[in-house]
Amino acid sequence: MSSIGNRVFVARLAGTKVFDPIGDQVARVRDVVVLIRAAGAPRAVGLVVEVPGRRRVFLPLTRVTSIDPGQVISTGLLNVRRFEQRPAETLVMGELLERTVEFVDASGRGTIEDVAIEKQRNGDWEVSKLYVRRVGDKGTLGLRRRGDAVMADINEVMGLAGSGDAQGAALLLAAYEELKPADLADVLHELGDVRRLEVASALDNDRLADVLEELPEDDQVGILSHLDSGRAADVLEAMQPDDAADLLHELPEAQAATLLALMEPDEAKDVRRLLAYEERTAGGMMTTEPVILGPETSIATALAHIRRADLSPALASMIFVVRPPLETPTGRFLGVIHFQKLLREPPHESLGAILDNDIEAVSPDATLAQVARLLATYNLLALPVLNPERRMLGAISIDDVLDHMLPDDWRESDHGTDQGHPDDTKSPAEEDRHG
Repeated sequence: MSSIGNRVFVARLAGTKVFDPIGDQVARVRDVVVLIRAAGAPRAVGLVVEVPGRRRVFLPLTRVTSIDPGQVISTGLLNVRRFEQRPAETLVMGELLERTVEFVDASGRGTIEDVAIEKQRNGDWEVSKLYVRRVGDKGTLGLRRRGDAVMADINEVMGLAGSGDAQGAALLLAAYEELKPADLADVLHELGDVRRLEVASALDNDRLADVLEELPEDDQVGILSHLDSGRAADVLEAMQPDDAADLLHELPEAQAATLLALMEPDEAKDVRRLLAYEERTAGGMMTTEPVILGPETSIATALAHIRRADLSPALASMIFVVRPPLETPTGRFLGVIHFQKLLREPPHESLGAILDNDIEAVSPDATLAQVARLLATYNLLALPVLNPERRMLGAISIDDVLDHMLPDDWRESDHGTDQGHPDDTKSPAEEDRHG
């Protein structure tokens, strides 16, 4: 059933696939852009859609031919320039959901749980209804009861343009629950400063740690500084030690010292060691938590270790074999075993019997250029970092190197990827988004 003239609920629309007229999927809906006007209903002007490559672009509603359950059909033309929110624009998922509004009949307050848009006779899309959860009364035990949900006309509420109250984030996070940390980081980066902090604060520590590792440095510092010191220390503990050290490098010295003091001693120890090295050296870029095992470990056990979900593909490609202790700094380094080698040998075989001890290693003061040259020369995804006594201090992976070789703003900019795309033109609708 086509939705032209019918009601479309935005929270249900998020994540819907976008197809061109011949049935090829071209994008996925992430949000709806509306203009909140001084008089009249807010006007919906377009969709924020995600195209391959995790790029979010603007799709004017004038290029949408129908919105049906489970699919949006467009004309097939997409402007591939990254979406940048303009001052007059509001994102429904990112900014309106869970916003507190007042009922004009003075019957109380509520929070928005969904927003409905409808196509008008003149072809414009407008916000027509709000699904609002009333703020409940306190019960006899002093606990606030869950309020009733009502479908309100747009003219029955006020305060849609925002209030001084903090906004919740549960509905937004539920809609984006399936996103990978890097994709959720993109969502956060595109939100306004206040909303970004609200959403980040609502994440659990492990999820927030994963997302922080994917954000630009300014966003990382802003979010961590907004958290109370105890929680900020917990989040740092959940991050990879090298990422935590990089973030602490960006904080004022006094703040970094406070957070380190609040961290668990064992977690803080690794981070302190990394902070002692220059940032663009092997010691400054390495992680202290690669897969390190003893020579007597079986291949079956080793394979179980590299199945860990928190391991990056680069670190999962190689097992480092050492004498005890196995925690960094380890006992004497013996060699490595590549993932492919593990697959070719009997599961009961010990790691010591299949070692590659001809692996290149680097010292902690090796430069970024030296590390990159070794990785490229020997087609490796990771290298061990050893001290003069050949004790293993950590490992540096290809993704650590790329993070430091790319421009500082690589997470924010497109670096020329827009050039020469056949659909890279602006339609009148795109030029007139503020209409």
